Amino acid sequence: MKQLTTILTRVALFGLLPLASTLSAQTTPRPLDIEDQFTIKRVGSAQISPDGDWVAYTVSTTNLEKERTRTQIWMVSTSGGDPFPVTMSGESISGPKWSPDGKYLSFLTSRGENAKSQVWVLDRRGGEARQLTELEHGAGSYEWSPDASKVVMAIRDREDSTAATSGASRTPREPWVIDRLQFKRDGRGYLTDSLQTHLYVYDIESKSLTQITSGRWSEGSPAWSPDGARIAFVSNRTADSDANSNSDIWVVGADNTDEGATLIRITDYEGGDGSPSWSPDGDWIAYTTGVGDPQMSSMSTNKLAISASNGSGVRRILGDELDRGVGSPRFTPDGNAILFSIGDSGENHVGRIDIESGEITRPISGAVSARGFTFSPDGKIATGASTYHLPTEIFVQDGSDFRQLTHTNDSILGAIRKAAVENVHFNSADGTEIEGWVFFPPDFQEGTSYPTILRIHGGPNSSYHVGWNFEAQLLAANGYVVLITNPRGSSSYGNDFGMALWQKWGIPDFEDVMAGVDHVIERGWADPDRLGVGGWSYGGILTNYVITKTTRFKGAISGASMGLLVSNFGVDHYQLGNEREWGLPWENRQMWEDLSPFNSVGNITTPTLWMGGESDWNVPILNSEMMYQAMRRLGIDTRLVVYPGQPHGLRIPSYNVHRYTEYLAWYEKYVKGEAEAPPSRPR
Repeated sequence: MKQLTTILTRVALFGLLPLASTLSAQTTPRPLDIEDQFTIKRVGSAQISPDGDWVAYTVSTTNLEKERTRTQIWMVSTSGGDPFPVTMSGESISGPKWSPDGKYLSFLTSRGENAKSQVWVLDRRGGEARQLTELEHGAGSYEWSPDASKVVMAIRDREDSTAATSGASRTPREPWVIDRLQFKRDGRGYLTDSLQTHLYVYDIESKSLTQITSGRWSEGSPAWSPDGARIAFVSNRTADSDANSNSDIWVVGADNTDEGATLIRITDYEGGDGSPSWSPDGDWIAYTTGVGDPQMSSMSTNKLAISASNGSGVRRILGDELDRGVGSPRFTPDGNAILFSIGDSGENHVGRIDIESGEITRPISGAVSARGFTFSPDGKIATGASTYHLPTEIFVQDGSDFRQLTHTNDSILGAIRKAAVENVHFNSADGTEIEGWVFFPPDFQEGTSYPTILRIHGGPNSSYHVGWNFEAQLLAANGYVVLITNPRGSSSYGNDFGMALWQKWGIPDFEDVMAGVDHVIERGWADPDRLGVGGWSYGGILTNYVITKTTRFKGAISGASMGLLVSNFGVDHYQLGNEREWGLPWENRQMWEDLSPFNSVGNITTPTLWMGGESDWNVPILNSEMMYQAMRRLGIDTRLVVYPGQPHGLRIPSYNVHRYTEYLAWYEKYVKGEAEAPPSRPR
């Protein structure tokens, strides 16, 4: 299909509004504002077409007044030019994928009142989108079969419950009756054995649905074999999946109705195996795996591996010398190499490993955060990539040419004064080198020290990266030097660096972040008398360690954090991970107590704002309530903000506006010392 014909078809259907690819003329750029977190559109899900000519991707926009986020699919030529929308505004879609023959672009959406999510398709030759699946309870994540005649879907069992009605006739819901070890999950609720996710194959022509997996286990990450006869998937099929972190690669017949007849186990590592991908000849499956003690898998670095698809061989580790986290392995069309993602020292790259020689190259590398990728048979790689001053946009790697295809937010970014960013390295107390980044106020001048905020990432096995950081940019826009670091426990620095925090929360990482503070003071950027600290999740937890160990900070904000570790036992959803790392609290109580910031709450002198979601089962709000109550009793300035009905991550847009409003007010009062913290802005 010629490009011009395709573009003219889309113009007729949707009305083409060219996306500006050059910055609007700006005379006086303005500071970044809190609500810019929603005016800046979110770009992702890059999907390159089989012919390598087009990239479909998603653009999400938020209407703050309506408290609603909607996602459209857009398309752009890999040769350049203006992108255009291919789905309607006002609806929300997900999961865009090209059919293997390149004729259709599919996606998930629900259209119509009370409609369930279904797979829809757009024909590249023109016409309106049409509904592909007609499933009573809706469609889940899906993958096309190689001949485009079927899709495999992961569909979760449906819960039978009676919805409550208003008035005197209100009928209560049935109680949860639970007899499993892992009985709750943040954002999902209480868990029962009856609700599992299974694989189904949907035949497009006959519109028939066949369930190909069953039982008391869940399955995910389905991948078709090249001949369409088999499907690889990931599942934990141990006797008690709640008691371990195992996941294995399995293979089942695509037409299976008797699971025992076709089911084959491919891997047997007792930790996590995932992300299966078939070789072009169907003989091998590439996947991610772990090495060493699976009990420590939460902080260890995973590896690439391949195994025979018939289950007859042992795994072969590829690139064992690469001490960095990897993901999303995919065989190249000739089967001689595997493309995969690499997290490396705050950068996110796309790597390539030659299977025979083991040689590793990086088609996409450098000071960029490339998250997710797809590639076409002709070798082009499409990805969503971000840099310090650029939120995620769509890029294509074509030979040696890595070029930006979309400019979704150019007009917005051109109107904003962005913070300069400097990458820094410094030594911690024991000589360990730590990496960080410093964001400077737009009017920064050398020789002047500024109020400075240390912001700490979550995880702890996560990391800051070189991409766009709205929070740091916002704080810098309000006159702060902002320091972000990757202390020990962070990912993308190797196995030993990540494992250094095992059973040592708040010890080496505390030394690391404080060394960063000393570094920016020594450089003359930070005013030692105007320091603030804060973070969310583990960022809040490490904040708690910081303020119980030092009095150097004038103001702190602890979001979704932990105080008394034992108070979370059976309340948060980390029953397995916490027990592995710290033991059972009645058997190893001293470690639980030694690592609890609450037990040192009497050392706090820093005015602290406590925040969290009412329904957070990741790090329950009771932690913040305990810390807040203790500070009130100690007579130290403090405040508690609880977001109604919210899990670990705030889902309501106006709550995020409120959260950043609270941040700025708290730091302004206690770090800058310039104003009283105003009352909370009403929703």
